[in-house]
Amino acid sequence: MKIGLVTDSVADIPANLLEKHKIEAVPAVIVIDGKGYLDGVDITRQEFYSRMPSFKSPATTAAIATGEFELRYEKLFSRGVEKIFSIHTASQLSGIYNAARIAAESFGDKIQMVDSGQLSLGIGFQVLEAADAISEGASFDELSKMLSSIQKRIKLVAALDTLEYLRRSGRVSWAKARVAALLRLKPMIELSYGKVDNLGAVRTTRASNRELKKKLEKVGKIKRLAILHTNAEERAHQFLADFIPSLETEPLVVNITPVVGAHIGPKGIGFVAIKK
Repeated sequence: MKIGLVTDSVADIPANLLEKHKIEAVPAVIVIDGKGYLDGVDITRQEFYSRMPSFKSPATTAAIATGEFELRYEKLFSRGVEKIFSIHTASQLSGIYNAARIAAESFGDKIQMVDSGQLSLGIGFQVLEAADAISEGASFDELSKMLSSIQKRIKLVAALDTLEYLRRSGRVSWAKARVAALLRLKPMIELSYGKVDNLGAVRTTRASNRELKKKLEKVGKIKRLAILHTNAEERAHQFLADFIPSLETEPLVVNITPVVGAHIGPKGIGFVAIKK
């Protein structure tokens, strides 16, 4: 059986890997001062983060039209794909999953929807693991079981430069409650199954790097790793060099989508790891 993969741009999968595995990634929509931009099409990530401090109002996201997903599904089916895994942004944090689900309804059981429970490479690694399994001849049922296993082994932790943007987004209740105490600190957060948890805060960038490294070391043996950042590439590469992991696959360093960056702000770093 020929199996295809559809995701969204929040998955942060590099273009070369999308092309290699023939993965369809639907661009998310970021709204800046009332104007909509397609993620990675109408605005670069560097441009977004550079302009961010000058936005008249906080950047927001807009729903992706269901028709965009329908086009991707039809494209894959026209190429001989028999079934599709559609793996998307955590439904608790975005309407993207629901838009894809509605689009998939007209294709019956040919499309298996997957709520990743994650953001960025937390989604992307699920897609890439599925792509590798497909290339090795995995069945549809085997892929379902594999994705369920991976979701339990994903760890995403981030060290933000400020809590201000998360507070503005209004998506995390504790961010509102503790903003006075945390705005001048470097908060740390973890994402699991669509829930953002507060891991506390430190006073300096050096301390946040140290705490982030401790969290990564606690993961144990790692199968895949990505260092995430919001326009802090030098810091991200230095963090990776200091950690020096032994991995089966090349680690990724990714400037994450503005769809996520709009809520966490510039100058932050984090990691996504899949435990072996």
